[in-house]
Amino acid sequence: MLEWIDWLPATYEDLINIGISIGILLIFLLFRKIFTKYVFRILLAFSRKTPTDFFSKICLAFEYPVRWIFLIIGVYVAVIYFPYLEQSNIVFLRIIRSSIIAVITWGLYNLSSGSSILFTKINERSSTKFDPILIPFFSKALRFIIIAISFSIIAQEFEYDVNGFVAGLGLGGLAFALAAKDAIGNLFGGIIIITEKPFTIGDWIMTPSVEGIVEDINFRSTRVRTFAQGLVTVPNATLSNENITNWSKMGKRRITFNLGVTYDTPKRKLENTVRRIKDLLEGHIAIHQETIFVTFDQYNASSLDIFLYFFTNTTNWEEYLTIKEDINFSIMEILEDEGVNIAFPSQTLYFNPNSEATSQAATTMDYDH
Repeated sequence: MLEWIDWLPATYEDLINIGISIGILLIFLLFRKIFTKYVFRILLAFSRKTPTDFFSKICLAFEYPVRWIFLIIGVYVAVIYFPYLEQSNIVFLRIIRSSIIAVITWGLYNLSSGSSILFTKINERSSTKFDPILIPFFSKALRFIIIAISFSIIAQEFEYDVNGFVAGLGLGGLAFALAAKDAIGNLFGGIIIITEKPFTIGDWIMTPSVEGIVEDINFRSTRVRTFAQGLVTVPNATLSNENITNWSKMGKRRITFNLGVTYDTPKRKLENTVRRIKDLLEGHIAIHQETIFVTFDQYNASSLDIFLYFFTNTTNWEEYLTIKEDINFSIMEILEDEGVNIAFPSQTLYFNPNSEATSQAATTMDYDH
């Protein structure tokens, strides 16, 4: 009976301590909700009034990690009253410290996703310019470094020998290289693309594999948006070994076609048409004046062909089409003024009434009638 009386207060005290621990944890959860709903919004609104959006990005990057910080601190404080776990327990402390490191890494990882914007601004303001194609690589390399450092710190927190792990990778390097040869090939393909610079982000390229606008370049592959709005991912190893045509590097854009007119066009009208079309191109502000060819080219099967070969000053697709349309309408006006008709594919059938086949056909028709 006395033993039961001695045990009862201890159990009652433990229950009170457990209740206090739960209460402390709930208070920190309440603090987290208040911070998210009020304090964070005030900080975000204040950061948006700053000259740059860098502080806004910091707030957004650490929004969810800070919520977990409240929970981790709440657990750490609640353990003070928890009867079945000591706050000084080495494993518990390691877990708490590792959790904080992981949460900070989470925030830095989120922040590094916007590092492309940061690198872009640095590139714009610095005297030494680097190619925009390197910006995604810098961003991804920064993320990798953040994760690697975090993993190393957490491993050392649990007294794991990171140097031994690295040495183990060295011993298994050959097997790893054989297993990851495709990944290594893609990595070196990306390095080739960076060093040789056959294209950059935003360029219109054409290869045997794909044609479209380059949207992203990373360590493994390049993403290209086709003109049908499909997104094609091409491994860098494949892309670096293909012929690449970069249409965005054009200094001018070509227009060439044959204009066929009818065979009954007089020589004088044909000469005037060729001369006026050439004058039109030479006087057009959007046409590159270095190379303009307008000639009576050949006698085709059903037309007299005028050959046109010239370039626009712009390489923009929409502007190119607008200029081409304007030239076509102007050529139509010239043809109407000169009374010249555009030819179309045709055949001439000659009928000889004195032939034997024609006479037999006529007799048959009379008999049937």
